Amino acid sequence: MLVYPKIDPIALQIGPLAIHWYGISYLVAFGLFYWLATRRLKHPQFVHITQPAPWTRADIEDLLFWGVIGVIVGGRVGYCLFYKPDYYFGHPLEIFALWQGGMSFHGGMLGVIAAAVLWARRRGRPWLQVTDLVAPCVPLGLASGRVGNFINGELWGRVAPPNWPFAMIYPQSGSLVPRYPSEIYEFLLEGVLLFIILWLYARGARKWGQVSGAFLIGYGVLRFIAEFFRAPDAFLGLLALGLSMGQWLCIPMVIAGVILWVWATRFSHRSPQAAEST
Repeated sequence: MLVYPKIDPIALQIGPLAIHWYGISYLVAFGLFYWLATRRLKHPQFVHITQPAPWTRADIEDLLFWGVIGVIVGGRVGYCLFYKPDYYFGHPLEIFALWQGGMSFHGGMLGVIAAAVLWARRRGRPWLQVTDLVAPCVPLGLASGRVGNFINGELWGRVAPPNWPFAMIYPQSGSLVPRYPSEIYEFLLEGVLLFIILWLYARGARKWGQVSGAFLIGYGVLRFIAEFFRAPDAFLGLLALGLSMGQWLCIPMVIAGVILWVWATRFSHRSPQAAEST
């Protein structure tokens, strides 16, 4: 039986300044996005774009800045609204207390979508062109975040069967029963596996919106599966039909992804690469 290795969440401390591993995981995520996005520009789908202007590294840097704001604002507001609305309505100033923890992926995703829409309008680009560029570059950043969760010893899994391979004891959970290492499962599913699927899919001849739709479907399905292994938030528990809040948030995400993918397949403009392949 594996036992969770106690890891100091502080990577480096100099006097009163403490650098946390979780913060580093966010920096790694943003760095991975920049690295992957610059390589995404080399895909034929984006190489041939000339209107309103060719994509450049400067565009990626500017888009990343907007995306960081979207992740932080959307992730925090989403957590407050989706998970603890009553508490934060009564303590509104604590919404700004990011150091206390509490971020929602689904809220962060909505924040990034809003940032992409605003950035696209400022640059005169179709917003689905922007989200199609962004989508395959996101999963490895999510994987980095799950590493941060594991180091923090949080988001542990539900109780596992005694014979379950690689089950782990999390003393910080308040019991010594074996649990699923759900952070690792999410790292592999929402991070590595989703990245491989999307990166390969995005390299093909696609219409604008198909890659974004595939991301919504892929993440929603894989996160829904992972939630069966992850312990629900103690202050919420399981909700209607025995599903967690994370699973309920994934359902509209998958539906939106299917609608977007079908619409894009039937009605969207062809990307330059898709047009040349017909």
